[in-house]
Amino acid sequence: MNLNGKTAIVTGASRGIGAAVAERLASLGANVAVIYAGSAERAAAVCARCRELGSAAARAYQCDVADFDAVKRTVDAVRADFGGVDLLVNNAGVNRDGLLPTMREADFDAVVAVNLKGTFNFLRHCSRLFLRAGGGRIVNISSVAGVTGNAGQANYAASKAGIIGLTKSLAREVASRNVTVNAVAPGFIDTDMTRAMSEKAREAALSRIASKRLGRPEDVANAVAFLASDAAGYITGQVIGVDGGISL
Repeated sequence: MNLNGKTAIVTGASRGIGAAVAERLASLGANVAVIYAGSAERAAAVCARCRELGSAAARAYQCDVADFDAVKRTVDAVRADFGGVDLLVNNAGVNRDGLLPTMREADFDAVVAVNLKGTFNFLRHCSRLFLRAGGGRIVNISSVAGVTGNAGQANYAASKAGIIGLTKSLAREVASRNVTVNAVAPGFIDTDMTRAMSEKAREAALSRIASKRLGRPEDVANAVAFLASDAAGYITGQVIGVDGGISL
């Protein structure tokens, strides 16, 4: 796979899965726009690793993905800096876990705003660029929770299920213009989010995984890199599980 000359936007790219995706795309030669919300220091470190791995250029952009206008400004800035956008990976996400009967409205709204609305915002502004350019690749990061549901994560599961609906709908709309839209649905991946789980919860999760281990961010990044490449040009509207068999 070769992404030389391509420019990729990766949201939520300052750590975890997003950082691994940015670095994997960089290793294939892509320019990378590292979109982050909080830590400029972590984002700068990811950019440095991207350049070390072979990216022609990597730059960090702070953006509230839930803000429609801020996303437009960010996409415009990336276009101006790199001359265009070829790949979009929507990875930014948060969780505010709790049982639905006692879930605060604010916790539901916050998760949907970042995970689902944030994905829509970047899809809305980037898809138009891809249509005008006559091609593009979009990969949205969903979750196994969006496929199967998960107790204590109704808000998170709903947002990730919504991403699957967005993926399939947009794929139908843009397929004839050489734009592919796919989703990756990770299972339990060894990131800050899963490290915050209690030991009991982690053991319960491991007992459900056929491969008996947590995934690595690199496992997800490899799937994203394939879907972003020319090798996946005839694959669109699909949801690829990277979950060690938990959804079997």
